[in-house]
Amino acid sequence: MRPGDSQEKRNDWPHAIRDGMLGAWPICLGYLAIGLAFGVIAQKAGLHPLEIGCMSLLVYAGSSQFIAVSMLSAGAGFFAIVITTFTVNLRHLLMSSSLSIYLRGLSHGWLSAFAYGVTDESFALNVANFRERDWDWRRALVLNHTANLAWIGSTVAGGYGGQFIPAGAFGIDYALVAMFICLLIFQIRGALYLVIALISGIAAVLLSICIPGNAYIIIASTAAATLGVLLKRSGLSRKLGESS
Repeated sequence: MRPGDSQEKRNDWPHAIRDGMLGAWPICLGYLAIGLAFGVIAQKAGLHPLEIGCMSLLVYAGSSQFIAVSMLSAGAGFFAIVITTFTVNLRHLLMSSSLSIYLRGLSHGWLSAFAYGVTDESFALNVANFRERDWDWRRALVLNHTANLAWIGSTVAGGYGGQFIPAGAFGIDYALVAMFICLLIFQIRGALYLVIALISGIAAVLLSICIPGNAYIIIASTAAATLGVLLKRSGLSRKLGESS
């Protein structure tokens, strides 16, 4: 093999497409199940499969899409839905900043195409691949958009299939709750995280009694996150970590 062969292979789009698609298969399997569940729930909320597909294409954020459909079903207003989904998606700023060190020198066009496909799952896989494998932005980009296509296809399929599934069948209406419980468990990495999660949940329940609409979700989550930052800066987090 000539000295330049390895670099040529890294810059070769056919190899990048193959590696990216192979790397995306674990995400695609997960998206198949969750996407079908979302499509069914969205169909029960009154959305047409075409609308479900457009939502997956334009929003492409599973948790935000579940929240938006849930709020639509509850009769929430436009601004409440926009603010809530925007707040939920703020974590993408942190994920994108972490990935930026691997994307230096990339043009704005490619950066925009890459940023569109960043999700929790693609972020986790790409960061691991950048650190541990012979990985570059082309492979990461293909991984992102392969997962994207799997998500769009599965949600549309769920939208069509939802017409033949009775409401509440198979526990599909519990999919949103189950997904967020899983996300919460994966985020708890110490006693401080558990304390903040409990405070956030209790505050949301109490505020829901006093505040109409869905604004209590934003207020409770923002207040709990702020409290978490203050506790961490005060040094109490270290004491909680020692006791856990």
